[in-house]
Amino acid sequence: MQNRNRNVRTGLLIVAGIGLLAAITGCVWLAQPNDELPKIRFAYQNHIGSAVCMVAVELNLFQEERVAVAALPFNSGPACAEALLSGSADLGTMGDTTAIISASRSGPYRILASHGEGEHRHRVMAAADAAIRSASDLPGRTLAVKKGTSTYGGLLAWLAASGIQPEELRILDMGPTEMPDALAAGSIDAFAASEPTPSVAETRGAREVVTLGGLGNAYPILVLAHTRVLQSRPDEIRAVLRALQRAVQFIEEEPERAARIVAEGTGLSEQVVQPAMQRHVYRLAWDESIVQSLQATARFLREQQIIRELPDWDQACDARFLPDPP
Repeated sequence: MQNRNRNVRTGLLIVAGIGLLAAITGCVWLAQPNDELPKIRFAYQNHIGSAVCMVAVELNLFQEERVAVAALPFNSGPACAEALLSGSADLGTMGDTTAIISASRSGPYRILASHGEGEHRHRVMAAADAAIRSASDLPGRTLAVKKGTSTYGGLLAWLAASGIQPEELRILDMGPTEMPDALAAGSIDAFAASEPTPSVAETRGAREVVTLGGLGNAYPILVLAHTRVLQSRPDEIRAVLRALQRAVQFIEEEPERAARIVAEGTGLSEQVVQPAMQRHVYRLAWDESIVQSLQATARFLREQQIIRELPDWDQACDARFLPDPP
């Protein structure tokens, strides 16, 4: 009986000691992700537009929010969409056109929020000595763009507003990283791309023809999630979005340090990254301006027969996981 009481007292002392240690250390172990659960697989673009994602990864903000995330950087929105569609990612970021195409297919994913936007983040570039000054100079020429991206949607809208049919020029499907070299080599006459590709091309002598702004589209960069993970792990999804919100605040408060992080993440110089970031507005949001922009772009994409049906927006979007504004 005495041994039993001694064991009970010993157990109580151990529990009390653990409690005291927790109070002293601030419950350090509770701040760690749950190792028993698989990581949330987060596909994002290693581009200027996804600075929020790169900052969150570099500063370990997901871990600080007690969620385990496997960072999966890709070089385009369609690649992120494919990862989400194939089931190799739980969350993915992409531009508006890619997201609308995905949503129009009524797939098992939902748009949660926008984490950035920028009316002038897409630009049409040409060689400095090229006789290309406006859309009217493009018929008969070769222009490169990554099809299926928000740049592609913006390019089609710009051509339509200028009275130019896409069939009047040769539109070449090309990855953004190849465009500056292709332009310098003369194998294309112009390209349309989002930052940082235009800024990179400028360092090699290229010239801006036009931005794709002024068309009523802010080109939001969206976060989408698979419905499976929304249903099974909602608290972790909220934690991911809280981490992204903290990354937004960091960019606002420490823009120079944020630019260094993005430069390291993209392999670009800070001289390229800083002006490119200034063409963006980084915020985690879901509001009427974003909805209207998406709806207008979706209508245009249907007119262009890029999509067959408009998305069911009530089904395609789910803003319940957004944290409260800071």
